[in-house]
Amino acid sequence: MHRSIIGFLLCIVCFGNSDAQSQTDTLNLTLPGAEKIFLQKNLALIAQRYNISIGKALEQQARYWDNPVLNTDQTLYDGKFFRHGTENGQSYGEIYLQLQQVIRTAGKRNKLIKLSEDATLSATQQFNELLRNLRFTLATQFNTLAQLSATNKLFNREKEAMQQLVTGMEAEWKAGNISQKENLRIKALLFSLQNDQAELQRQMTDVQRDLLVLLQQGDSVYISPVTSELPPTTLPPLDALLDSARNHRPDLQLAQTNLLQQQHNLAYQKALVAPDVTAGVAYDRLNSYVPHYWGIQFSLPLPILNQNKGNINAAKASIEQANTNILQVQTQLTQDLNASYKKYLIASNQLQQSDPSLEAPFDTLLQNMIGSYKQRQVSLVEFIDFFDSYKDVFIKKQQQLSALRNAAAELNFTTGINIIGNH
Repeated sequence: MHRSIIGFLLCIVCFGNSDAQSQTDTLNLTLPGAEKIFLQKNLALIAQRYNISIGKALEQQARYWDNPVLNTDQTLYDGKFFRHGTENGQSYGEIYLQLQQVIRTAGKRNKLIKLSEDATLSATQQFNELLRNLRFTLATQFNTLAQLSATNKLFNREKEAMQQLVTGMEAEWKAGNISQKENLRIKALLFSLQNDQAELQRQMTDVQRDLLVLLQQGDSVYISPVTSELPPTTLPPLDALLDSARNHRPDLQLAQTNLLQQQHNLAYQKALVAPDVTAGVAYDRLNSYVPHYWGIQFSLPLPILNQNKGNINAAKASIEQANTNILQVQTQLTQDLNASYKKYLIASNQLQQSDPSLEAPFDTLLQNMIGSYKQRQVSLVEFIDFFDSYKDVFIKKQQQLSALRNAAAELNFTTGINIIGNH
């Protein structure tokens, strides 16, 4: 009997745990906390980091010398393999050995090493550029989710108050105290609010999806953003930010590395014109003009028909292309920074100029307005106007905060370093 009771209780506990695990786990995150998880778990970064390891392995490979080549042959004509000796005073069995080594000339090996080092540096800068872009995406998506979450909380408070009002107005209509038109207008206001919230929650779902991918979180996780006010920030002069961007932007560094790589490639292609020398020694037991012949060998191709001119010209064109690309990136960098600088100033000034009285506690105002409407101190039109106006002001306020945070993230993105801290 006792065992049956214990088994029943265990089943209840197991089902309870299973149900609890199936529920959504809320993850309260600040932006710095999200960045910490992102740096540890983002699969795109992890995959890109392997390219650096690949580059270092290829650097190691480029440092190796070519393997020597050993050639040999043996007598086969009489079907007696590897017969080496003397019969009736006559030597039998041919032995021929040749050992050769390719010697790279004109510094080809060192030039290949430089090209491999350039490739590793390029992979590192590609990783940094990916990190810069994904970090900016993380910040803007986080800020968007914070804005949408705050608006969703407002909608919840509005909806709760409106549902109570609709219930009361329905009773008033049935009692004959208000018209059906007025009752339907209140219901339409609630319906419009529910529709707006559903659209908002669809947007939140998309942003949640993107953040869960960036942070590699499970399906059951719900990210709840935690934000704080951005402190007033005095920006450095624009020229100082431009200098910082030129020193830290990975895309510009990548373009400069590409130019260096093309210059090294031109040097390598010119070096290929110089023929490599193959040196070796040979031993012939019986097949030369003297028994036990030893010889030294040298060979090299004659650069008469092919002097690698096509590859040299292609390398020269690649250098011009790389120079042009640097100019393009520099122009883009300057315009990006100018635009992000102006957008931050606009967002900061707009927020500073907003009227603090518009931030009065909404719950108190709404309840007071509902009470005034029920007591016929305000008309239906005035109540709806207040309801829509305050909602619009609150949403725009959240948009201003999000715009300032995104402008700060964009300024950090365009300079390549954190000018303004994350909040």
